[in-house]
Amino acid sequence: MDIDTTTAPTATTDADGVTTTTVDGVRTLLAPRSGPVTAGLLFRVGRADETLATSGITHLVEHLALHRHGLSDLHYNGATAAAYTLFTVTGTAADVVEYLNGVCAALRDLPVDRLETEKEILRTEAAGRGRGPGHGMDLWRHGARSYGLVDCAETGLPALTAEDVRDWARTRFTAENAVLWMTGDTLPEGLDLTLPAGEWRPAPEPTSALPATPAYFHGDAGGVVLTSVLPRSTAAHLFAEVLGKELFRELRQKGGYSYTAAAEYHPRDTDHATVIAYADALPSKQDALVGAFVDVLAKLRAGRIEQADLDSVRASALAQFDSPDLAAAMLPGTAMNLLMRHRHLAVAGARAEIEAVTVEDLHRVARELWADALMQVPGRSVDWAGLTAAAAPPEIVNGRRYSALEDGKVALLVAKDGISLVTPNDQVTVRYADCALMQVFPDGARHLVGNDGFSITVEPTLYRLTIGWLAPLDAGVPAASVVRMPPRDPARIPRPNPSNVQRRAARPERSGAVTAWIWLLGTLTVLLTAGTGLVVFAETDPELSPEGPDWAAVFFSGLLTLSCAYPWIEYLRKRRRGEG
Repeated sequence: MDIDTTTAPTATTDADGVTTTTVDGVRTLLAPRSGPVTAGLLFRVGRADETLATSGITHLVEHLALHRHGLSDLHYNGATAAAYTLFTVTGTAADVVEYLNGVCAALRDLPVDRLETEKEILRTEAAGRGRGPGHGMDLWRHGARSYGLVDCAETGLPALTAEDVRDWARTRFTAENAVLWMTGDTLPEGLDLTLPAGEWRPAPEPTSALPATPAYFHGDAGGVVLTSVLPRSTAAHLFAEVLGKELFRELRQKGGYSYTAAAEYHPRDTDHATVIAYADALPSKQDALVGAFVDVLAKLRAGRIEQADLDSVRASALAQFDSPDLAAAMLPGTAMNLLMRHRHLAVAGARAEIEAVTVEDLHRVARELWADALMQVPGRSVDWAGLTAAAAPPEIVNGRRYSALEDGKVALLVAKDGISLVTPNDQVTVRYADCALMQVFPDGARHLVGNDGFSITVEPTLYRLTIGWLAPLDAGVPAASVVRMPPRDPARIPRPNPSNVQRRAARPERSGAVTAWIWLLGTLTVLLTAGTGLVVFAETDPELSPEGPDWAAVFFSGLLTLSCAYPWIEYLRKRRRGEG
C-alpha cells in the first residue's frame, strides 16, 4: 500500500488491506480494486434527526449540494436515509476528485437561490416514489418522530428558509460527522474535503408509539408484514435468513398461499437492526396466510429450527469472503460501521462469529423477535396469537363542541389542552403538548399531527365554527411544531354538499327548554340519590323502624331515582363522546 505521508496524515493498514487515514479532518478508508474508482462520502444525519415540522431538510441539503453536477457525465448519486446521508461517484480519479470537491464546496456555500425549485423537485420525487412492503410500519412503531419520519411526507419543506438549510449544513455536514471510503491504493491528487468544523452526532434515540409488543394493526389487503427491532448481531443476521427460508418453504412451496415470502435484515443505527418479514396472498387465501405465518414464527420460537437450514445460510454468509477485491467490496459496510461507531470485525473475526452461531442462538433470537414484533395483517385480528392492538381509542377532550354542517354526529371538540374529532365509528385526539405538526393555512384550515402519528384536519368550511375557535389551538401548539402554508387554490378548499346541509337543517334541533329540562333531571338525580340513601338508612335502622324495613318505600324511592338518572346519564355519555 502506497500512501504519500508527506501530504496525508498518519495512515494505518489492517490485516484485510483496508487503509485508514484522514483528509481535511474527514476519516477516510482506502482499499485497492481494479477498474474505475468508486467513492462514497457519508454523513451521520438523516430523516430521523429531523422533526415533522422540519422534515425534508436533510434531503433538501443533499439536492442543493448536487445541483452543480446536474449536467455532468459522471456516474453519481445521493441518498438520504433514516440515519445517514450518502454521496457516491464512480469514474476516473480526476472525476472522483471533481465530484467530491464540488459536493464539499456546495455544502460550504449552498446554492440557496435554487431553494424553491429544489423543493418542487422533491415534491415531484415523492409523488413518484414507490412503497415497499414495510412502508408505514415505522410510523406505527415510532410515531411521527425519530425513525417514524421515514414513513411521513416531507411536511417541513414549505416553511424552510435559506438560513434553515445553511444552518443544517453548517452543523450536520461537518468533517467530524463524516466518513469517506474510496477504492484505490492512494489518495488522488487535488482532493479537497474542507468542511465546517463540528462534532460527531450519535444516532437519534428511537421513540415508541406502541402501548405494548408484540402488537398488530390492520393494513393493506395484500398480505402480512412483520417488523422487529433487534440488537445488531451475527446471530440475528443469520436468523433472518433462516426465517426467510422457512416462510418460503411453508407459505409458498407447501401451502401455496404466497408468491413472495421472505425476510430481510437491515442495520439501523449503532446498536440495532430491523428484521422485516413479509408474505403476499390473494384475498381468498389471506385468512389462511395469517394463520400459517404465525405458525412459522411459533415453530421457530419453540426452537424447532433445522440444523440444515443454519448450515445453508452459514455457507452463503461465508461465501461472501471468497469474492475478489474483498477489502474494496467491504468498504461501504466498514465505512458505515465507522460512521455509526459500531464495532468493526476483521475478516477472520467475522468468519469466526459466523461459524460459532448455533441453533440455540437462533432460538434465542426467535424469542427476541417475537417479543418486539409489530404485524400488519389484512383485516383479520390476531389477538388469538397473543398480540395486542397497536392503537387503542384515545381519550377525547372535554371541550366546546362544533358540529359538522352535513352530519351532526360528526363533531370537533376543542379544549385548552387538545382537540378531538368524533364520528359514529371513530375518534381521534391530538393534545397540543404532543403535537408534532400543525399546518396553518391562510383560509383558516388547520392540519394537526400528534406524536403518535394520528392526525386531525379542520376545514372551517365544513363545521359550525364560531369566532375565536382557533385561539386554543394557536395558543397551545408549540411554535416549533407550526408550519405556515401558502394559500390554497380555492378549488381545493372542500365545500359541504348543499343538499346534505339543507336536510340536516330540516331536522328539529334540541331546544333550550329541553336542555334546561335535562339539567333539571341531573339536579333531581343528585337530590333523589341522597334521599334514597336516607330512606334505606331509616328503613334498615331498628330504632327508626322497629317494625322492620318498608321495602316498598325503598323500591319506590330507588325507581324514582333511576327514572331521573337514566336520561341524565345518557346525556353525559353522548356529551363525552361528542354526540351531544
